[in-house]
Amino acid sequence: MIELPIKRLHPDAVIPVRAYAGDAGLDLAACERVELEPGQRALVGIGLAVAIPEGHAGYVQPRSGLATKHGISIVNSPGLVDSGYRGELKVTLLNTDLTESFLVEPGMRIAQLVVLQIPEVRPFEVNDLPDTERGDRGFGSSSV
Repeated sequence: MIELPIKRLHPDAVIPVRAYAGDAGLDLAACERVELEPGQRALVGIGLAVAIPEGHAGYVQPRSGLATKHGISIVNSPGLVDSGYRGELKVTLLNTDLTESFLVEPGMRIAQLVVLQIPEVRPFEVNDLPDTERGDRGFGSSSV
């Protein structure tokens, strides 16, 4: 079990919870009202700060229901919350709908936070990389 200290920065901020037992993400709720016109993006505050444990990272991801029903996504998905960050969590929402605006209300669940353990990585330079079946083929190389 990973403990996640949370500091409420706004009195109306909602402490994140899982919708169902076993869910990977904690639902993040907006702490402000924002209207997103078609194609518009906006930075929406959550009203909370968290202390991601050292050796871990938080990933802010879209909610599938908002994406499917309203075309609402996150511009930099997944957003990365490093363990040293102590500022307010904010989400850059994007309305991909071409005709309908979308109203974000305080308390509305707009994203989810997944906390994962991150291995320490030590980069080092080499002259050649080990061969693989895929090699340097990318950007659609696996499609028919």
